[in-house]
Amino acid sequence: MPTFEDGVAACKREDFATALNLWKPLAEQGDARAQVGLGQIYLQGSGMPQDVAEAVKWFRKAADQGNADAQYLVGEMYAKGQGIAVDDAEAVRWYRKAAEQGNVGGQYNLGVIYMNGQGVAQDDAEAVKWFRLAAEQGFALAQYNLGVMSTEGKGTDQDDTEAVKWFRLAAEQGYAPAQNNLGLMYAKGQAVPQDKVQAHMWFTLAATQGLKVTRDFQKKAASEMTPDQVAEAQRMVRERMAEHQ
Repeated sequence: MPTFEDGVAACKREDFATALNLWKPLAEQGDARAQVGLGQIYLQGSGMPQDVAEAVKWFRKAADQGNADAQYLVGEMYAKGQGIAVDDAEAVRWYRKAAEQGNVGGQYNLGVIYMNGQGVAQDDAEAVKWFRLAAEQGFALAQYNLGVMSTEGKGTDQDDTEAVKWFRLAAEQGYAPAQNNLGLMYAKGQAVPQDKVQAHMWFTLAATQGLKVTRDFQKKAASEMTPDQVAEAQRMVRERMAEHQ
């Protein structure tokens, strides 16, 4: 009897036709994981023509069974109008179902929705609540947004120390905007001891990812540093990049 794991193994071999053949009978028998996997194959057009409407059908079947990943994906389909008409209220409803089960994508997207007031009343405190839940699961974009809202005092107390904490966690994961903002905190001595070497290092890491806004900060920091300090910052950059290869 084929199992869900057999389909996963086929996907890892990029044998999507076999995965589809393995998962379809399971999906038709109500296996929510197989339904999600089948939906992903149809959505991505993996080894077959893309069929977004078919993807929505299978995601919805799994979502109706309470599968959090499927609920998040149904929310995405409503938000983007993929295979279904755009409906912000439905997107929020499905993201919330997923988020309440701990789905990090649902939590993050709910945070964005409340921050922007898209399909709901704008509510910074509610945005912070959902960003924090996603951030605590290690989601870099949520950590960054939580840092920004902490610096601005939106939806939470203004707290630069808290902002540094979240920027650092996102920066350590390689998220360039967080690296830039952490560099600014070190350049200004904002909730951390002023440290041009640390600032230059974080600006350089962000710039190497193509974040254009950080190049001016990088140049300004370098202009206020000795050649030895610049060399030390560059050494630190090389070390960090080697660690993440």
